[in-house]
Amino acid sequence: MKALLRTLHAPVYERRLKVLLKVLGGCLPRGESLLDIGCGAGALGAALTREYGLEVRGLETNVREGCVIPVDPYDGETIPCEEDSIDNVLLADVLHHEENPGRLLQEAGRVARKRVIIKDHKTGSFLAWPRISLLDWAANAGYGVRCLFRYPTVSGWHDLFRECALSVQAERTSLDLYPPVVNALFGRKLHYFAVLNPIAPESE
Repeated sequence: MKALLRTLHAPVYERRLKVLLKVLGGCLPRGESLLDIGCGAGALGAALTREYGLEVRGLETNVREGCVIPVDPYDGETIPCEEDSIDNVLLADVLHHEENPGRLLQEAGRVARKRVIIKDHKTGSFLAWPRISLLDWAANAGYGVRCLFRYPTVSGWHDLFRECALSVQAERTSLDLYPPVVNALFGRKLHYFAVLNPIAPESE
């Protein structure tokens, strides 16, 4: 069953990769550093390195064999990097798998010198929750990734960002990520993308 799900998901993932590569390329200056948290085998990071000359490393709780970028293990809570040590931190479809997404997002803001970039899901449109849940399960069951089936609205994302001392620099509330038929059911307004800036603490 897992092998079948991975096979069925492959063409969808390839289209997603191409779209995200273009979207991310529009907000990441060439040559900057990027930490891709929950990077999988590193396909997106490798493409960003190749297309935009970024310096990309990954983090994973369970590092896979055959990673195409340097990937370090971490405990899922604490990012093993110094404060303000990386230009950009990317969390692509990671936070909705977290029991405490705010904790990881705060860690991302701590280590990011310039930007925290989020790609995730959002509810609020017609039958959004069941459609996202099916998509989430189909994309992750083949890899044994646990799904919590919790997805904020846009206002819910904004509340979380404020709690984590991050401000929205840019956002997109709809993405055409998939091939046309799949996109009509599982794309567009089910997806959320935001570029965030750490808020500097007020001086006393």
